Amino acid sequence: MEAVLWVVLAIALAIGEAFAATFLVIFFAAGALAAAGAAALGANLLVQVIVFAIVSGLSVGAIRPIIMRHQQSALESGETPFGIEAIEGSQATVLEEVGADRGMVKIDGELWTARSFDADEKYLPGERVRVIKVKGATAIVWRDDMPNL
Repeated sequence: MEAVLWVVLAIALAIGEAFAATFLVIFFAAGALAAAGAAALGANLLVQVIVFAIVSGLSVGAIRPIIMRHQQSALESGETPFGIEAIEGSQATVLEEVGADRGMVKIDGELWTARSFDADEKYLPGERVRVIKVKGATAIVWRDDMPNL
């Protein structure tokens, strides 16, 4: 019966992780599953709690840092950015007037739909702009006040 309670706790913790999205609660669910295994093998409640604590602690201490390191952007981790991260911050040339809701720019030889970061700003063909953010397939741009990076 105790094993079933540990499994129910593990399921509840896993569901809680789905709502928290912190990659912390799931390690306690792993500990609860380990405690359920200990209970199924006939261990007393004290041993089950110890197994829960040890497995949860080891999971948090050993696996969470690896997951958190892989969640960092390339710029945060010091790696060379690629894909969307490489485009953000780069210069672009306006090909078709860029306004609040439409436009076209050329970024490193590729054509991108674009819109201005500030709804009141418009950029004319030939102007240089800086990509502030990429949302989907649209580059959000701003006037290029920064020197070449």
